[in-house]
Amino acid sequence: MSAPAKPPASAKVPREGLSNPHRNESGSDAAIRKTGRAFIITFYGALRAIKLYPVENAAVQKALDDLTQSSRLMLHQEKELEFRASGEFIFINATRLRLDVDNYTSFSNLLSLFRANGVGSLRVMEGVTAREWLVLLSLLQAPGNESPEERYFQLAGKLEQAKVPSFEFGPPTDAGLDAEVKEQVKEAAKRTYRQSVAVTKECINSVRLGKAPNVKKLKRVVQGIVDAILNDETSLFGLTTIRDYDEYTFTHSVNVCIFSVALGRRLGLGKLQLYDLGLAALFHDIGKARVPVDVLNKADGLSEEEWRLITNHPWLGVLSLFRMRGSQDLPYRSMVVAYEHHMKTDLSGYPKVVRPRQMSIFSKIVAVADGFDAATSRRAYQTDPMSPAAVLQEMRDNPKRGMDPVVVKAFINLLGLYPVGTLVVLDTFELGIVHSANPNPEVMSRPIVRIVSDPQGNILHPGTLVDMAERNASGVFVRTIIKTADPERYGIRVGDYFV
Repeated sequence: MSAPAKPPASAKVPREGLSNPHRNESGSDAAIRKTGRAFIITFYGALRAIKLYPVENAAVQKALDDLTQSSRLMLHQEKELEFRASGEFIFINATRLRLDVDNYTSFSNLLSLFRANGVGSLRVMEGVTAREWLVLLSLLQAPGNESPEERYFQLAGKLEQAKVPSFEFGPPTDAGLDAEVKEQVKEAAKRTYRQSVAVTKECINSVRLGKAPNVKKLKRVVQGIVDAILNDETSLFGLTTIRDYDEYTFTHSVNVCIFSVALGRRLGLGKLQLYDLGLAALFHDIGKARVPVDVLNKADGLSEEEWRLITNHPWLGVLSLFRMRGSQDLPYRSMVVAYEHHMKTDLSGYPKVVRPRQMSIFSKIVAVADGFDAATSRRAYQTDPMSPAAVLQEMRDNPKRGMDPVVVKAFINLLGLYPVGTLVVLDTFELGIVHSANPNPEVMSRPIVRIVSDPQGNILHPGTLVDMAERNASGVFVRTIIKTADPERYGIRVGDYFV
């Protein structure tokens, strides 16, 4: 989204920098996060109340009073209150708030609201009143078809007309601390991914040798993945594109864990449920540790006996997990997922069902994540994997896949029509790699793309990020995706652009 060239006088843009240089040094990040979260909750609560009820309703008046008190408390303690939205992050006084399942709804709605109004930051002044909050929140939610830039200017003018002096706001910016924070998040994601693969490798090798793996280590790995997904799922999604051929067994388990946790969050699971789901996803193929490696990696067709060994891995996984549970705390859900993840919704697939049962939601989630990562990965017997976009289409349109259609739909909404790592050809003759889904759900077909070649076909690295929803002065899209393509055809290693 491009920022207005010059905001009107009433839209007082804060000074350069992200926080007041005279800020009270006694305020720790932990304290700001605590009061900042309370402010965000009351902010969102007031927005909801105003949208649902008339102004005179008691619920609206209480919500406005709570928001006024919360903002005044923040101003009293910190001497300033600046809310800033940047990408998928929210900052209060330059301190990034942590995202978790409990505040996911409020975070995402506020980010969408600020994005739609072309607002990047909101500074609240001392003495702010409930009446001023009512005016601002009503204007932010006012219906209209204007562009974000137009709404930004209108908001400034209407606040001035309503004599509301307690707010200063500025356009979106990706400068300064934002770039630094994004780089920190990216590096943290890489550490989490590397550690996850290493611990998973240690676990599977332990099972192969008949030893008990360290479940506590694996739980810490899952906690790291859940926390990373809650803060910025895009960074971890990018790393799943590496798909190391030699380390497939281990990277596949980690990738399935990442996709499952992100999908579970999208389906509304709580944080403790996400931990259990992540652990189950990490263990889903543990039974393969008891299948001969030469059978797993056989390039040509399997004999009947070899296929039987492969189809035994779900119940072999249950036996391995049951043995582990005897000495360590391991949720039974992990055993259920290990057993069911190759079943279909009609209970066909394998292992064969001997009596009626209903697949667990965890198994349905892991089955989708497992199917996606397996079909998009290169292996000894699959030298030409499908493109991520083609896999999603197949999962959606082919009932023989036997996946839960609701879970598949949620997965497509999570990854976008063009999943992270998809190579796309643009109408400008440039090549691009999908970096992330567009944060605006109304333009799902126009993701954020990293341009990796110029129109003449010269490969670029690291390339430039562009928003496919960007329009020129005439309102025409600057770039449009024509089709997806095979990276190998152009000598491109997709994973290189995410490390």
